[in-house]
Amino acid sequence: MPAKSQAQQKAAGAALSAKRGDTPKSGLKGASKSMAESMSEKELEEMASTQRKGKPGHVDD
Repeated sequence: MPAKSQAQQKAAGAALSAKRGDTPKSGLKGASKSMAESMSEKELEEMASTQRKGKPGHVDD
């Protein structure tokens, strides 16, 4: 599932980093924290690898 916004892509990248152990999970907040808990590493990788060019900064759903 590709990211819908730049903010979502960044949050997925932060969650992926914590899930892999590169950064501490205690440093996560908000969306990235819930993503790390609820999504698999593969799902996070797909979302984090989405190109940011042309994506809006934020999307209200």
